[in-house]
Amino acid sequence: MSVLRISDGVSLRYRPRALLMGTVCALLALALGVLAIGSGDYPMGPGQVLQTLAGNGAPADDFIVNEVRLPRVVTALLVGGALALAGAVFQSLVRNPLGSPDVLGFTQGAATGALAAVVLFGGGSLALAGGAVAGGVVTGAAIYALAWQRGLNGYRLILVGIGVASILTGVNGYLLTRAKIEDAARAVLWLTGSLDGRDWDDATPLLVTMAVLVPLVVLGCGRALRMLEMGDDAAAALGVPVEAVRLSLLGAAVVLAAVAASAAGPVAFVALTAPQLARRLTRAPGPNLVPSLCMGAALLVGADWIAQRIFAGHQLPVGVVTGVLGGGYLVWLLATERRAGRI
Repeated sequence: MSVLRISDGVSLRYRPRALLMGTVCALLALALGVLAIGSGDYPMGPGQVLQTLAGNGAPADDFIVNEVRLPRVVTALLVGGALALAGAVFQSLVRNPLGSPDVLGFTQGAATGALAAVVLFGGGSLALAGGAVAGGVVTGAAIYALAWQRGLNGYRLILVGIGVASILTGVNGYLLTRAKIEDAARAVLWLTGSLDGRDWDDATPLLVTMAVLVPLVVLGCGRALRMLEMGDDAAAALGVPVEAVRLSLLGAAVVLAAVAASAAGPVAFVALTAPQLARRLTRAPGPNLVPSLCMGAALLVGADWIAQRIFAGHQLPVGVVTGVLGGGYLVWLLATERRAGRI
């Protein structure tokens, strides 16, 4: 742990390796974003992309970069960062590496809200996004209420979340059987997780949400979250209002996951995998919120680049790539833990 003195009486403590790895992940995410912007049927070099982003590109380059490709890349960066930050908060609060929106049922709730908006009310893209946010928030409130019993236990929250996720998976399947064929096809693509056709209307709500919630989580509640990892009694003895902080963090994480799902669908495994990779890179205890956010952004923009390029002439939904990569990582992690005798 190092200390940076800002002024008299004001100092900042940080871990050099965590700061270094977070910076590396952020730079990697930006580099992958530039690579993704420059790839496609109209190829552009990194220098040409950066020049265009600075406002010095040709009119054709400006249109391709700022109107066609940049919104998709920005959406990928924001969705990956939001999911990873939500996953880091959940895993820290429940003190379990399986604590993520994928496992706890929040993404299934967002999917239920989106499907209900499309199937039951015939809504378009805006209604789908609003339904996803509403479904995720309502599901989060229901899981919290069901898991509450003179306090919130991490394992009880996971078990309730898994049960709710199973119920909502069945509901989602039923809603798909009731949908018109064109609505069902659009819903299935969204459920897989896709960034196709994303524009600034998709990126702007997520950008505003993260501008509000990231400082709240990282700066406002980050220190309290580290204390909560020591246990409720220890945190309370150190002056942390345990239930108020936990409820605030859970609410922020649920909103982040729901808004991310509204922008790109319930993209699999980013929220589960990114915090684990960030922890392994930083080798630091605690939630590793900023490194996790940067790792999630890098993972999703990289996965989207792979999804667009792996098969010539055909684009995969990004959720397919994250599912394959994340599932492989989970199998490797379980095998490693078993060899180490921890499971």
